[in-house]
Amino acid sequence: MMDMNGWPFSEDEAKEMYRHHIKDPKAPIPQFLGSGTDPQKGPKNYLFLGDYVDRGPYSIETVLMLFAMHLRWPQRVTMLRGNHESRPVNRQYGFYGECSKRFSEKVYEVFQLAFNTMPLTAIVNKRIMCMHGGISEELYDLKQLDALKRPIDTPDIGIIADLTWADPDPDVVLYEASPRGAGRIFGAKAVEEFCRHFQLDLIVRAHQVVQDGYEFFADKRLVTIFSAPFYCGSTNNVAAVLNVDSDMLASFMLIKPVTEIKGDLNVGEKAEEEV
Repeated sequence: MMDMNGWPFSEDEAKEMYRHHIKDPKAPIPQFLGSGTDPQKGPKNYLFLGDYVDRGPYSIETVLMLFAMHLRWPQRVTMLRGNHESRPVNRQYGFYGECSKRFSEKVYEVFQLAFNTMPLTAIVNKRIMCMHGGISEELYDLKQLDALKRPIDTPDIGIIADLTWADPDPDVVLYEASPRGAGRIFGAKAVEEFCRHFQLDLIVRAHQVVQDGYEFFADKRLVTIFSAPFYCGSTNNVAAVLNVDSDMLASFMLIKPVTEIKGDLNVGEKAEEEV
């Protein structure tokens, strides 16, 4: 599973997770743990951009594994909220049905409480802002996020809606209403002004399928990353994972759209980009 989905665990981290199952410290790590896919040694921090449930048969396993990772390494594993971590969305697109069929509605409700308390943004070294959706015209001070009273569901308009729903649009200058019916769409000038206001080098977001796994916008001030290859079993898209090292040098690991594990054939490195 790790290789096919491009999870870049180092061998050291895999050994730490499975230390109770490995008797020989020199024994090779099983291939399904992703051995060899990460050229950088040592522990790292992981940031997930949301949408952990829906549109697949194993949403429960996926989100529970991520929650477990966060509980095991709370300082190293961070989960942001996506638009699918919201009752109106995940009730419609599969998660409610999965919880109800396999367990009960009570289990579904417990997940909603967790989703309604999740963080919306993350700042990497004061230079990179990350979120699931996009920027918000109404966000002018990060203290506004601290003032939000959780648990809270995702409304159709406002800061929370924009951070989980908004999309970039090359035909828009600043901000306009979104055809999605939630959040807004924004243009390159809006990104430029947002980065200048918050003194950012880059905005990293997800939310949209991009064919090559990642796609820049606004003169490389914003990048969309999509980390699910072969989306919904029908879109022949590449997926990507963004790596940022201690020198703020960014690179992309690409995951080709395969339907079965093929060793190292489905994982590759992209040329490095200066952030």
